Amino acid sequence: MQLIDTTEALAAFCAAAKAEPYVTVDTEFLRERTYWSKLCLVQMALPGKDGAAVLVDPLAEGISLAPLYELFAHEATVKVFHAARQDLEIFFVDAGVFPRPLFDTQIAAMVCGFGEQVGYETLVRKIAKANLDKTSRFTDWSRRPLSEAQLAYALADVTHLRVIYEFLSQELQRSGRQKWVEEEEAILLAPETYITRPEDAWQRVKTRSSSSRFLAIVRELARFREAHAQARNIPRARVFKDDALLELASTRPQSPEDLSRQRLLLREARRGEIAEGILAAVAAGLAVPNEDCPRLPQARQLQVDTALADLLRVLLKAKSEETGVAAKLIATSSDLDAIAAGRRDVAALTGWRQEVFGADALRLVKGEIALSARGGAVRVVQTD
Repeated sequence: MQLIDTTEALAAFCAAAKAEPYVTVDTEFLRERTYWSKLCLVQMALPGKDGAAVLVDPLAEGISLAPLYELFAHEATVKVFHAARQDLEIFFVDAGVFPRPLFDTQIAAMVCGFGEQVGYETLVRKIAKANLDKTSRFTDWSRRPLSEAQLAYALADVTHLRVIYEFLSQELQRSGRQKWVEEEEAILLAPETYITRPEDAWQRVKTRSSSSRFLAIVRELARFREAHAQARNIPRARVFKDDALLELASTRPQSPEDLSRQRLLLREARRGEIAEGILAAVAAGLAVPNEDCPRLPQARQLQVDTALADLLRVLLKAKSEETGVAAKLIATSSDLDAIAAGRRDVAALTGWRQEVFGADALRLVKGEIALSARGGAVRVVQTD
């Protein structure tokens, strides 16, 4: 076990990694007290049972991660992660870089028949035939020195990953489904996946009201909260939570006295910058011209043919069982509702999903095929 805490040592390891076909990578981070994840540790391992495995301390004084980012840009070496989204967000926010080429073993496992959003521990048990000690999973990775248990836990996240990657890579080559995984990984490598714009934050707030004026105030409050949280690197819930946001949009406070009567607002939000931001946001929402008030996204207003949506769910289950691909990866519940409502601009009708499910889904909608059950299995039947 090697703990790297200097730029020179990191550069030496990354130079060695550039000569290898792949390197496995994982991170440990904290996000409970910040808006952006705080990177606390980077783990990497080279191929082979005895391949070098290291732990990089990004909190060490004077260390630069530039050699790591150079390795990420080295396209002759595949960078292997499991469930890479949060890891990639850290690197994108920190340096605007992505590891290319990327291989995400969680996506590959879902394509290879291991179920939906399969966990790393499950793959270690089923493929690497080993068990993980997860007792250090929720420890404070920012504290130094790290314990031996923490170091051993972190290292296991990349050493077993070598066996998993080699197995899944061979499975994808055998099945010819590499392109399916690459389509999914392209989403992970898109900057838009990680950019949160304050003006769009309102769309994540769940509300039952479709009042355009109410939504205008929600939009302005969510915009302020997101911008404030980003600027100060604090969780958005530390500004105010969703239930408080909805209460503010309903009661429309106009003064500090009005704010003092809000039941769900944190004490810190009743004064100072947050209080001023709330009052300004409410005023801005009230001032929006009627024609510029937002409307609920189309997906929330769909007129869904529920019987057809149920048939599409049966078809999806059948296709998932037939191909061994996790149903949730093929199509989401909202995809099915959208198709049943007449929409065609959904992910389930594009790319590899069109081949696996989308083509037959459209044929089912048009009445060109039907579904038949025999012996517990669902079959697609051509109609006359």
